[in-house]
Amino acid sequence: MAKYRLVLLRHGEGAWTKENRFCSWVDQKLSSDGIKEAQNCGKHLKALGFQFDLVFTSVLSRSIQTAWLILEEMGQEWVPIQSSWRLNERHYGALIGLNRAEMALNHGEEQVKIWRRSYDVTPPPISESHPYYAEIYNDRRYKCGDVSPESLPKAESLKDVLDRLLPYWNEKIVPELKSGKMILISAHGNSSRALLKHVEGISDEDIINVTVPTGVPILLELDENLHPLGPHQFLGDQEAIQAAIKKVEDQGKVKSAEK
Repeated sequence: MAKYRLVLLRHGEGAWTKENRFCSWVDQKLSSDGIKEAQNCGKHLKALGFQFDLVFTSVLSRSIQTAWLILEEMGQEWVPIQSSWRLNERHYGALIGLNRAEMALNHGEEQVKIWRRSYDVTPPPISESHPYYAEIYNDRRYKCGDVSPESLPKAESLKDVLDRLLPYWNEKIVPELKSGKMILISAHGNSSRALLKHVEGISDEDIINVTVPTGVPILLELDENLHPLGPHQFLGDQEAIQAAIKKVEDQGKVKSAEK
């Protein structure tokens, strides 16, 4: 029997996800498909009988919006939500706003995979001349957190994501989990991957092959020491989930017509 259970998920499809662009810290709302993904996720969790006591999100709208839609579908709108930049998507630096398939065409699919999936490779940092620099660093949401705007990252590897996520996991989420609360974490592709790496002890080499599709809840069952009782479980139609995983993996590949 699991001592602790929590549900982790990547938000529903965002507007830039649909356009296959590196979204990262640019604030985007869900696409129409992303709204449906979040609603379907809520319906599925409700059908499975989940009752949440607390929700954690990043400070990005697509993460928060996904949590709202899920709770609404479950009739659990009253459940408290706590948000932190430490659950944000990975900061992709100078790659923000660029099209993944075009990057694969120009730099090769393997290089794009390394930028997207590797553990300790950091993309080129964002500079003040970047078209989205001011939008990110002048945003009021980063003036209200636990770190000064000047100390925010300019680019991150997955290792960097894990390093800034772990204090929040250990100091905020774990105590709530150990108090017996059922928790939902509505995060992002890379903050979810970083957390899975930590909890499941996934190696630096193997994490490159871990893909998290949008809008698919992941169940983690843990013992009293927060060690997993088994591998994480994607909840839902497994054939559809595998198709969703392939869709994410194909984002970093050259389109057939361009090959």
